[in-house]
Amino acid sequence: MTTVEYKYKYGHGYKHFSLEQEHVLDEIKIAEFPPLTDLKAAVLDAIYHPIASEPIDKLVKPGMKIAFICNDSTRVANTHDFMPILVDEMNKLGVKDEDMKIVFALGTHRVMSHEEMVEQVSENVAARLAMYNSDCNKHEDFNYFGATSFGTPVLINKLICDVDLVIMTGTVVYHFFSGFGGGRKAVLPGVAAMETVRRNHSLMMSPNSQLGKLDGNPVYEDQMEGVALFAQKHRLFNFNAILDAQKRFLKIFAGDWRQSHLDACKFVEQVYGAPISQPADIVIASCGGYPKDINIYQLQKTMDNAWCAVREGGVVIILGECEEGSGSAALEKALQENPSPDAIKAALAKKFVIGAHKAFAITRLMKKAKFILVSALDKKLAQDLLFEAVDDVDAAIARAEEIVGPDYKILLMPQGSLTVPVLKK
Repeated sequence: MTTVEYKYKYGHGYKHFSLEQEHVLDEIKIAEFPPLTDLKAAVLDAIYHPIASEPIDKLVKPGMKIAFICNDSTRVANTHDFMPILVDEMNKLGVKDEDMKIVFALGTHRVMSHEEMVEQVSENVAARLAMYNSDCNKHEDFNYFGATSFGTPVLINKLICDVDLVIMTGTVVYHFFSGFGGGRKAVLPGVAAMETVRRNHSLMMSPNSQLGKLDGNPVYEDQMEGVALFAQKHRLFNFNAILDAQKRFLKIFAGDWRQSHLDACKFVEQVYGAPISQPADIVIASCGGYPKDINIYQLQKTMDNAWCAVREGGVVIILGECEEGSGSAALEKALQENPSPDAIKAALAKKFVIGAHKAFAITRLMKKAKFILVSALDKKLAQDLLFEAVDDVDAAIARAEEIVGPDYKILLMPQGSLTVPVLKK
């Protein structure tokens, strides 16, 4: 009987475990694409030959004011690599450093420290451009642009309202209820007010709000309507990168904020969609280490992907350190007050609360399979969040065997936050 050793990312380190190969169905990863060898050339090619848009030198004129929307530290985008290239190019086109600024798309996430901002965009850029957090809770910081057909009030941060051009940056990956990240999400929810995000995210309760689905997805369509209202009076240019599991750049998509994003999504399906022959009894998934497993809030994305690969009544083992705990007091409160999937759904249907929506996202998955966490998360907190938490993978496998029995098949997902299992038809 052959035993194979595995080493999966966990926090800033790794977890080691071994499996008898007769139990292993497959180890799925994202598709191998050659990384870009010259990032600067790729960035410049993307902005001078954009998708469904005039080239950057036709959009940017000397003396213009520009706002860049950049990811916060919970999103891996390698912003520090491409921002110096973009800023230098704006200088060449006649835009001074003092006429550019960076607004961090926090959505409803916590405010970033100055040091975190510097780390995101590079010391070079941070020393030259003004940097700001978009704090969704500061009501006075937002302008109103009307309401969508879904009833969402469109409140967008003033910091991107007083410029001639807004450059939306970020990466595109699958998203568990808005279909895909990137594109319009830089604005909504990125730099939108809390009530805007709350109303938009409440649409996740729809069965059409699915991972990988855009057409007919109410969350996506609401976001697109909201950004379109803003774009009636403000010029947008989209800049999205696609990264591989090693955080290397694969491709850059730039141009029209609608079409360039749709093109990027098609490429993401090729990169991150992983065909599987059958659902597994047990799925072992690593989030991919820090920051993808910084807390339960972020770890949930790996849960969603692994859920696609497990059979009804099976077990999902998630490797996620969660050094910042749950990542949301609202998430904890929601589950303490409504300690079951059905109770959470009923409570959110009555009153949708940001943070608590993650409780719904997590617990709806638990109706299909048992979730075991290999984590540093406090055991009592894990229990409150309806997880079973153990310290190592071997203990998790032993517990999984008790649930599914001795004759089981395991599917392995070392890049769990990125890989989306797709059942072969």
